[in-house]
Amino acid sequence: METELIKKDEGMGFARFIKNTLNLPETDIKTYSPLTLAFIGDSIFDMIIRTAIVESGNAPVNKLHKRASKLVQATSQAELYHIIKDQLTEEETAIYKRGRNAKSFTTAKNAGVVEYRTATGLEALMGYLYLTDKMDRLVELIKPQIEKIESIS
Repeated sequence: METELIKKDEGMGFARFIKNTLNLPETDIKTYSPLTLAFIGDSIFDMIIRTAIVESGNAPVNKLHKRASKLVQATSQAELYHIIKDQLTEEETAIYKRGRNAKSFTTAKNAGVVEYRTATGLEALMGYLYLTDKMDRLVELIKPQIEKIESIS
């Protein structure tokens, strides 16, 4: 039965798979606030980084957590944005800017306001790409961060 489910949903994006499997209602992506996109984008960004770290080799969980934390913190996300910003489409840039300019009532522990807002914009873009099933593009944009995994101890 599990194989049937995989075959049936082959070619379907991760977000679509989850929505279909859980019978979640269709929602117009344009109705989501930029902070809602950042909320889900933060999680998907973290999951991709953690997946790459785990697949790079078995290690004590504390070490895995430290590696992941270095790559998903606001400062690192802001650095990633500056690496990829010239690769973004007009649509992606607009979504990033909506997230960056959103008024959040929280702040990062180890980042300044500019870095935090830049990271929030990046997370909003990641959330948008995830929810629109553009996982190939999402991973393409995260690749420079994944390439840092080997250099982090």
